[in-house]
Amino acid sequence: MARRRSGFAGRPRGRGRRRVRPGASAVVEERQVPTEPIEIPAVLTVGELAEKIGTDPVETIKLLMRRGLMMTVNDPVDFANAAAVAGSIGVKVLRPQEEEESIAGDNVGAEEVVEEDPDAELRPPIITVLGHVDHGKTTLLDSIRGSAVVDTEAGGITQSIGAYQVDKDGQKLTFIDTPGHEAFTMMRARGAQVTDIVILVVAADDGIMPQTDEAINHAQAAGVPMVIAINKSDLPGADPERVKRELSERSILVESWGGDVVSVEVSALKGDGIDDLLENLTLLAEVQDLKANPNTPGVGVCLEAHIDPSKGSLATILVRSGTIKLGDQIVVDKSRGRVKGLVDGYGNAVKSAGPSAVVEVMGLSSVPDPGIRVDVVANEKTARQIVEKRERADRGGDGRSLATLSEVMRRLNAGDAEELSAIIKTGTQGSIDALRRSAEQVSDDEVQINLIHAATGPVNESDVMLAAASGAIIMAFETGTQAGAEKQAGIHGVDIRQYNIIYNLVDDLRSAGRGLLAPIENEVILGHAVVQAIFPAGRRYRVAGVRVLDGEIPRQSSIRIKRNDEAVYTGQIASLRHFKDDVRELAAGLEGGVGVEGFIDFQEGDILEVFEIQLETRV
Repeated sequence: MARRRSGFAGRPRGRGRRRVRPGASAVVEERQVPTEPIEIPAVLTVGELAEKIGTDPVETIKLLMRRGLMMTVNDPVDFANAAAVAGSIGVKVLRPQEEEESIAGDNVGAEEVVEEDPDAELRPPIITVLGHVDHGKTTLLDSIRGSAVVDTEAGGITQSIGAYQVDKDGQKLTFIDTPGHEAFTMMRARGAQVTDIVILVVAADDGIMPQTDEAINHAQAAGVPMVIAINKSDLPGADPERVKRELSERSILVESWGGDVVSVEVSALKGDGIDDLLENLTLLAEVQDLKANPNTPGVGVCLEAHIDPSKGSLATILVRSGTIKLGDQIVVDKSRGRVKGLVDGYGNAVKSAGPSAVVEVMGLSSVPDPGIRVDVVANEKTARQIVEKRERADRGGDGRSLATLSEVMRRLNAGDAEELSAIIKTGTQGSIDALRRSAEQVSDDEVQINLIHAATGPVNESDVMLAAASGAIIMAFETGTQAGAEKQAGIHGVDIRQYNIIYNLVDDLRSAGRGLLAPIENEVILGHAVVQAIFPAGRRYRVAGVRVLDGEIPRQSSIRIKRNDEAVYTGQIASLRHFKDDVRELAAGLEGGVGVEGFIDFQEGDILEVFEIQLETRV
């Protein structure tokens, strides 16, 4: 299978045409990728972004899809995602100079190039723990907290907001246990990079379970490295090698099996292996060379938010770069406000929060959704203008395309698709293997059916969030859908299809997959006629008097004018007459008059070749 991409990314071009129409011409616009830094506004459309960075709009849509954003050419893109797309093809970007469009903070007017900051400093890695229920995630976190807790100056345990830091040989590590699978994936769906490393906890006595598979899919969808913590390795029935074997069956090879994924055998209850786990996390963080400049306006991600009766809107914010300070003006999607209070994990009031810190912020005008980017801006005027622009841009939707079969085909027809992503839920484990094989049989070199997740049980909210993040459709075979999942599917526009007959599901996969390919265009020659005379029919119109040599000439047809065996024009028939009567067709041997749209330069002896294009669906 080809490497997975979110949703669809480009229709094959130049395929399936069995005969090119003579006389037709194609103009290919050569775009030049800018070599100098370019300025990008706070908000622009996908088409405008493509023009600025010198790429085709379809290619730009592909680049956005790789960031988990399903967009069309007229959808708005914010500065952060636009800059990331530009950077991925080597184009340097300048912050907008206009104050009302700046999200850079108080350095309005500065030409800030989005590239490696020379003043950036190492920051703690942000680590999320995922795994199956009862495999020991909470116990592992408790063990880490108890074995190496940073003192109060370093931030300590943030019990109230599910985040804390530990210190391993001078290297701080930030752990977040708030985001469950749904929130974790939805953050990715909105373009927010929430975590740097994932710890996948697998019980050695239980092996890979359904929620473990979900955790793997969510981590891979987020594109972050994994460390495998094989927990409960001290129990009598523990079999770490079984876990490694089951991981290899899911294309995850640990280092002891010749791969590059770190695995550590631990006992969260006894504390065995915790130091080894922390050491490996520290080494992985060093390899990633995670940096941020603490001396710039803060940029972060909202992890969660709620209303407090006495304090108003409270948002838990993970700072990704820069620093958030008391009194700062911040913008979170369409919510804004002045930071009136910052609370660390101990419940203590603090004056500022730097990179990788997690704080509770008071002062926002409304409760934002989890996964939304947070920006410190220059002043209240800038905050207000940014929110107003986002409100205008959001009136047509959130910028991401619906994950439905009809939308799949719409994006396909626009030239934006070559891969169908699907999630399959079944009533029995045996059905999964059969459906996987069917998907492999449907896939070929031209189109891929990509099963990003397949498991037993009803469709749940986690499935819907993963589908929304990846632009996938959900197919449920002999199983139901939880009420919460149905509600979320309606909110996020995810298509859930129910099946009781496996052949119907496979047929839909095949039909959708075949539909990703441009149909074969067959040119069918309908007849030929020879020009015997030319008649004026107005100041700027000529009609050719013809005799039909073979076949027939239907009124609604394309026509090719050939002179000395070379095509001089290809167009549509504009008029067709037999003597003075308008007719629908002229049969072989008859004489009549033919007018052609956009052409009057007939000559006696020209051959008119009439044809039509028939589209053939690939099978």
